Amino acid sequence: MNNNIYEVGSGELTYDVIEKILKNNYKLVLSEEGRKRITYCRDFLDSKTENTNEQIYGVTTGFGSLYDKHISPEELSTLQENLVKSHSCSVGTPVDDTIVKLMLLLKAHALSMGFSGVQVITVERILDFYNNNIIPVVNDRGSLGASGDLAPLANLFLPLIGEGEVFFKGKRVKSSEMLEAMGWAPIKLKSKEGLALLNGTQFMSANGIKALIDGWHMVNCFDLFGAMSLEAYDGRIEPFLACIQQVRPHPGQIETGKIFRSLLAGSEMIVRHKTHVQDPYSFRCIPQVHGAVKDAMIHVTDVLHIEINSVTDNPTVFPDEDLVVSGGNFHGEPLALAFDYMGVALHELGNISERRVAQLILGKRGLPEFLVAHPGLNSGFMIPQYAAASMVSQNKMYAWPASCDSIVSSNGQEDLVSMGANAATKLHKIIDNLKYIAAIELMNAAQGIDFRRPAKSSPYIEHVMEEFRKHVPFVEEDVVMADYIQKTMEFLDSFDINLEEVVD
Repeated sequence: MNNNIYEVGSGELTYDVIEKILKNNYKLVLSEEGRKRITYCRDFLDSKTENTNEQIYGVTTGFGSLYDKHISPEELSTLQENLVKSHSCSVGTPVDDTIVKLMLLLKAHALSMGFSGVQVITVERILDFYNNNIIPVVNDRGSLGASGDLAPLANLFLPLIGEGEVFFKGKRVKSSEMLEAMGWAPIKLKSKEGLALLNGTQFMSANGIKALIDGWHMVNCFDLFGAMSLEAYDGRIEPFLACIQQVRPHPGQIETGKIFRSLLAGSEMIVRHKTHVQDPYSFRCIPQVHGAVKDAMIHVTDVLHIEINSVTDNPTVFPDEDLVVSGGNFHGEPLALAFDYMGVALHELGNISERRVAQLILGKRGLPEFLVAHPGLNSGFMIPQYAAASMVSQNKMYAWPASCDSIVSSNGQEDLVSMGANAATKLHKIIDNLKYIAAIELMNAAQGIDFRRPAKSSPYIEHVMEEFRKHVPFVEEDVVMADYIQKTMEFLDSFDINLEEVVD
């Protein structure tokens, strides 16, 4: 990864590498190793089809339940183009540009491993799309996570053959217009190539990576705002001490205790005498709850790391073994289960956050009811808690596991599907709600801390308070709360929360 260039096929993709590629706008080139593997596999497949009468699924046969239909040699290219056209039926809303670019990166990486039988020019054109910010129009619905992500991947790669639409230089245009403007000819797909492009889990994986990036940011937000709420509530530090985490040593729990001790180091509020001997679970059990979420996220990260470095199209071509094997590596079950787990875990961050918000407005521990100086005349922070509760409830619906469902497809050939794409896309809905819930907790926590003045919190939290108050002032009397929530959301987008620096 030198000079802002990443060589696809030069090694394993990792979460950190992908973040660097996205953040630093790296250009992608096909590595020499990847080029050799692709060429070797393609040459083998060409020789195999020319020198054998053996029926090879998806190469000399139809697809799915049409696997018993023979395709003549002169129709092999037409078969692949027909596949891309007929399967391109993703519907709904165009997905985020970042997700589409991730799909291009992940597919190019998978094809570079040399087990898919594609042409070098096909992979290079995929990288051309990425590097020139040409975004194929891919919609968010239509994949069963069965033979991978057939419908969205078909829409992703229609432009290779001059079909479909792309976002190009700020406009949505026909792919044929884009190819003409770039001076590119449509790719002439060879045998197996359409299937190699459409089979695979890159839509699920790309959505999962984006959700992981956003989800880890939410974990940091709720750790920070949870610590601020603890200060506002006049909570106790004892549940966060190292000794209590060590006797139940889940890694995430240990880490959470350490983060909170670091966030609160130097605080006058946390060390002063408390008349209460216990805090409610939403405060006292933060290490256990936030910690379990972290452990779940780490598990999902591990699953995704394996997935994005795997070959997930079908059939798989093994030149050294003289084999073309039809299997099921495209099935999305590993991702579906992991994403459902992640959805449940992320939902719990919002669940416990809303409970902390509810505790702060009860009028206990020296705080005024609804966190406003004159409750009755003013409703203060009454209704933001309603909004948070509404979104927590909605996230409970989204947290229902998509992987519990299956609908038979392809005339019974694909009789158990993963629904992994649905598990992946609903993660974004959960995270979108979490951003609002986090904003509401920050507003409440900051209001509560200001009621504790002149006592000071820790240096880091005081820094956060100072920056936040530049966007959202202390609420003296009733205001249009929606405006303040929106300003808080804007603050969350602009303020860099890096808890690693605090802990170090």
